[in-house]
Amino acid sequence: MAYIIHFLLGAGNLLPWNALITAIDYFGHLFPEKHVEKVFSVAYMSSSTLVLIIVISWRNFSRIVTFQVRMNVGFTMFCLSLMVTPLIDWSWQDVKSSTAFYVVVASVVICGLADGLIGGSLVGSAGKLPKQYMQAIFAGTASSGILVSLLRITTKASLPHDPQGLKKSAHLYFLVSTLILLVCMVFCTLLYKFPVMEQHYKLLQRDSSASRTKFWDVARMIRWPALGIFIIYTVTLSIFPGFLAENIESQLLKDWLLLYPLFTACLHGPKRLKNEVFVVFLTVILGFTNGYLTSAIMILVPKLVPPSEAEISAIVMALFLGLGLVSGSVLGWFWII
Repeated sequence: MAYIIHFLLGAGNLLPWNALITAIDYFGHLFPEKHVEKVFSVAYMSSSTLVLIIVISWRNFSRIVTFQVRMNVGFTMFCLSLMVTPLIDWSWQDVKSSTAFYVVVASVVICGLADGLIGGSLVGSAGKLPKQYMQAIFAGTASSGILVSLLRITTKASLPHDPQGLKKSAHLYFLVSTLILLVCMVFCTLLYKFPVMEQHYKLLQRDSSASRTKFWDVARMIRWPALGIFIIYTVTLSIFPGFLAENIESQLLKDWLLLYPLFTACLHGPKRLKNEVFVVFLTVILGFTNGYLTSAIMILVPKLVPPSEAEISAIVMALFLGLGLVSGSVLGWFWII
């Protein structure tokens, strides 16, 4: 049950972002003159990364604010931000389109803040636990996209394909997503009441070196220098989200880096490569390598440091992952400029 709940919380952590970005057809209908997808990406990723920076900089944050409080506050923020758009449609129909857009972007920022709070807390907590719990979280985040896509397909298929049907399907879509997040909140409350979780944390409390070190002290303990981690995350992740590990992971990384020129060939190469089948195939390979490499490195790093530093080392990795995603979001604007 502890594994299943970590899986569910991992899915809940990424569900709001997937919900927002998968409903881009709806937001594009509401704000046809705005670059909705790119604005959402920068707003969400930047605010999420900001929270991770605050968590790392505030040395006693995890002691002052308990895990359960952080998770409940984060999921509450998620629920409120997802309900902003339906509430605007229901009760604020006469508002100007530009004003509504800024309100929606503000809700995306709140959603990103909640993501940083939940994501940092979740991976930090799992970093102190046996590796299967970190794997459950990243398996959950990967399944979140599938869940949201199926939900969006179902809601769109069940209603007429006209502006009114699009609006109703989006409202239903956001309502169901919010209900899933409420379920996550309930299970999060139950998680640390399980005997197995209490046992893990009793073992951790026996570690006499329980002082929390500074960011760079932990970064130096990781096998790769902090600067190297930063370069790998911000440069390679700005192209595609994946990372470096060992043995079979190293070979997968080499194959993974070849995907960038192959995707470029789909745009500018021979005509026979410019078809959906080839792009879908490359996307499947990208998803496979991304899931394996990211989960492998996130499992590995917290085990390279003493148990008392496992939590912050996992948050350090989440921060650099966030920095890479922010870089990718900002680089996306160059195509518009």
